[in-house]
Amino acid sequence: MVLCLAVLTCAGFVETASAHDPGLSSVTVKLNESRLEVVATFAGKDIEGLIQSPAAQATKPARAKLRELARGVLAVASAGRQLEPADIRARCDDQGNVEFGLNFVADTSGPLELRSCLLPRLPLGHRQFLSVTDESGGTVLERLLSKEAETATILRQPGSQPEAAKDRTSGAGFLALGIKHILTGYDHLLFLFALLVVTQRFVSSLKIITCFTLAHSITLALATFNVVMFPSRVVEPLIAGSIIYVSVENLVRRGEPAGRWLLTFAFGLIHGLGFASVLREMGVGGRVGGVLMPLFSFNVGVELGQLMVTAVVLALLCKLRTKPLLAARLPAACSAAVALFGGYWLIERVALN
Repeated sequence: MVLCLAVLTCAGFVETASAHDPGLSSVTVKLNESRLEVVATFAGKDIEGLIQSPAAQATKPARAKLRELARGVLAVASAGRQLEPADIRARCDDQGNVEFGLNFVADTSGPLELRSCLLPRLPLGHRQFLSVTDESGGTVLERLLSKEAETATILRQPGSQPEAAKDRTSGAGFLALGIKHILTGYDHLLFLFALLVVTQRFVSSLKIITCFTLAHSITLALATFNVVMFPSRVVEPLIAGSIIYVSVENLVRRGEPAGRWLLTFAFGLIHGLGFASVLREMGVGGRVGGVLMPLFSFNVGVELGQLMVTAVVLALLCKLRTKPLLAARLPAACSAAVALFGGYWLIERVALN
């Protein structure tokens, strides 16, 4: 069937257990009078890929390789002069991330140019959230860096508010990131598809979409603010389990199950925790003063992407339901296919943990 084949084709791009690989890292820079304090955080798998690349193969111990890599995390230039980092350190945290720390001696009252040096070596599509604060903790600059835009300039005038504080490009960046995340989040999309494929009325579809939106928005906010914290090794298998449950229910109960909106809301809370992992990986949750814009923009992006996909799915479902033979077999065939993908993700995610 056309729709079922479309689902299989989309999901066929999934090659990893997470079903969506945001490719995110973060760099926080604190400006003091005579130095810059830099902390860069990367997912362990990204750093492992850099260390194990052919260009990085050596007999040096892993810690020495990390320290060598740390030196080239961020390039800082002041008045056209390249600064050398001092007090280099590297460590692995209990979440599987790698954290690099560097200090630069510089006059932070003048213009500074920051360039992310590892972005060109990371996979295409990787994004890095740069956050710069002053001595008082006030935001000087926030920007979402990429291979196409790997530099940022800080313009500061003594005794005045920095011009860079007016930068709002990261808002659009987080909006785009939210859209990209939901469009490549095949597990979230297949969960929503499994819910919609058995709906018979537009009102039912509207209830499901609304409940899913409200639920994942709640936990996205709570998790980003560190109010609710669940490790990804727990959340990701639960997301796969929600896909299996909904698909199997479609096959067992047939027709449109009653009270689906309530089930959608419950599982939507779990999916929101998965969305939050994107912002958490970028260190957004640790900056209370600067979290609202990224959270709002990212969530709006998720909703826009979700609405785009939902509109296409509902239009296809309406068209296919005009054909009696397809209408009778469509829910069961698609639910079975979605259940298989859910089972694959569940096994792989549990095995990786």
